[in-house]
Amino acid sequence: MRDPLERGWPDWRERISADPAICHGQAVIRGTRIPVSVILDNLAAGVSQDELLASYPSLTPEDIRAATAYAAELAAERIVPLGSGHEVQN
Repeated sequence: MRDPLERGWPDWRERISADPAICHGQAVIRGTRIPVSVILDNLAAGVSQDELLASYPSLTPEDIRAATAYAAELAAERIVPLGSGHEVQN
């Protein structure tokens, strides 16, 4: 599997942090209290990047790309049960 940085993805480690004192340790956009999961939930629900940026003025397009890169890396590292008895494996 290619390194995400080789794909041109942002290095999410520069924009995402987790601190037990902030949002109970959830992954958030660095310097904010915006959980990565909120960004991903909104994108999955069809909210556009422009709508997200309007709703969260401290958010940048690079933050949104970092959130999706973070999710992609997590998905590549996990086995997720599909419910039909089959599992996706890497």
